[in-house]
Amino acid sequence: MMKQLVLAAALFGIFSTAAIADDRYATRPPVVLSPDLTAPWINQLGGGRVRPVVYQRPVVRQPQRGIFQRRVLRQAPQAAPQTVSAINPGIPSIRRPIEPQYLPQMVDYDTTEKPGTIVIDTNNRFLYLVMQGGKARRYGVGVGKPGFEWAGAHKVTRKTEWPDWTPPSEMVRREAAKGHYLPARMDGGAENPLGARAMYLGSTLYRIHGTNAPWSIGSAVSSGCIRLRNEDVVDLYDRVNVGTRVIVM
Repeated sequence: MMKQLVLAAALFGIFSTAAIADDRYATRPPVVLSPDLTAPWINQLGGGRVRPVVYQRPVVRQPQRGIFQRRVLRQAPQAAPQTVSAINPGIPSIRRPIEPQYLPQMVDYDTTEKPGTIVIDTNNRFLYLVMQGGKARRYGVGVGKPGFEWAGAHKVTRKTEWPDWTPPSEMVRREAAKGHYLPARMDGGAENPLGARAMYLGSTLYRIHGTNAPWSIGSAVSSGCIRLRNEDVVDLYDRVNVGTRVIVM
């Protein structure tokens, strides 16, 4: 009886091993996917044309330095030379560097006038501030144009920083006849023809003042006033006081 049981167990083991071995080569059941995963595959098998997904590298655009620089450096078209706008009637718009002799400098100056006196040589376009020891501080100036020259002695009666400008009615009419239309009044500032400072002479309309047209220094273009570059009139302004004697010759 025992032998029969042992033999039966052995036969069962042999058949079980063979079954397992055969199972390796049996047809596998289809893999079942969830509806969310199978949907794309079913759509592709539905007869429609499958469009492959194509991945492209991102395009890195380099800045167009040449074009950018040309746009920045490009200048506005240059207009033909013409007169300056109404606030500077009669002054050429062609800008030129100031000549060296019109820059401020200390010079020998032989005069009987007291130190602190201002002497203006309109013919040579120089203003002298008389100093001690036969010296003077010399500045280049712009002076009255032909027909507007004058000479005389006055005192500085008032000093103003960044003065307003109210052109005289006679000047307004005169310039309007030439096609230059002056403002009734102009606040002080960089565009004001009187520039950064003004020193008023006696009870006249004449002034020693700055300018918004520094290239006009050395020329006879004003209506009688004496003009300096802004940096020069500031320097002179700080050196003189109300009551300073001014001689124009």
